Amino acid sequence: MSYHTSIMLDECIEGLNIKENGIYVDLTFGGGGHSKAILEKLKGGHLYAFDQDEDAGKNAQDIDSSSFTFIQSNFRYLKKYLKFYGVNKVDGILADLGVSSHQINEATRGFSTRFEGPLDMRMGQSTDKTAEQVLNEYSEQELHKILGMYGEVKNAKTLAAEIVRQRVNSPLRTIGDFKNILSRYASRGRENKYFAQVFQAVRIEVNEELKVLEEMLGQSEEVLKEGGRLAVMSFHSLEDRIVKNYVNKGKVHGDVEKDIFGNLLRPFQPVNKKPITAKEEELKLNNRARSAKLRVAEKL
Repeated sequence: MSYHTSIMLDECIEGLNIKENGIYVDLTFGGGGHSKAILEKLKGGHLYAFDQDEDAGKNAQDIDSSSFTFIQSNFRYLKKYLKFYGVNKVDGILADLGVSSHQINEATRGFSTRFEGPLDMRMGQSTDKTAEQVLNEYSEQELHKILGMYGEVKNAKTLAAEIVRQRVNSPLRTIGDFKNILSRYASRGRENKYFAQVFQAVRIEVNEELKVLEEMLGQSEEVLKEGGRLAVMSFHSLEDRIVKNYVNKGKVHGDVEKDIFGNLLRPFQPVNKKPITAKEEELKLNNRARSAKLRVAEKL
């Protein structure tokens, strides 16, 4: 099984509008599919690739190119590491926000409800917070909030109360422990969707995914050259809403700022009015592409 199948590869590369001698950043290296495609376009340029996952770092060792630098770090430190390497401005930034196929299919990572394993869900193994910690240590109010906000779970309050009640006598240690609770509150025939919503909520909290995304978008404004491209591929509505707001309105929460003449103040302009989605041919080969939305913007 391959580490990860890159989604909308051609669309991402086209969106970046790559210059041969440009400087580019792949914020989510994963299996290296997008990075390798970018490198094929470069002659005299350079690619900096980020990934906090140690397994992804092993994949990066396969790329032997003087035009490539791998950075084992969360992309929330984009500006910091570019400065470390003496880079002030770049021509393009690509971010694939999805969980890699490898992370989903590796039982020990705890991302999937299909396997038994530890309640981990960390994108990077060096971080401290795990799903086990969230579920066993967060207050009922905190659990209610993350389940409702990040998973849009309809019975979030009831589920949060049950998690707290159950963990008093028997702490949650494994995916099986957690699923035993969830199965009582899932609608018949919709168990998998319910599990996915809850797991998404916990995963987002463990990795601070929305906060990290907001930090990255703010930094992208600072490091992209005028005319540079930002391409972000999201896989659920919470991420896409943040990216859409930032690209269209200049603010991640959708508020608008205008100058004295009433002109909208924003750092980017969208290249495509609507998000790009996977073609039918790709959907037949990779069902995970169905939820992907790619937004491309150009620095003003």
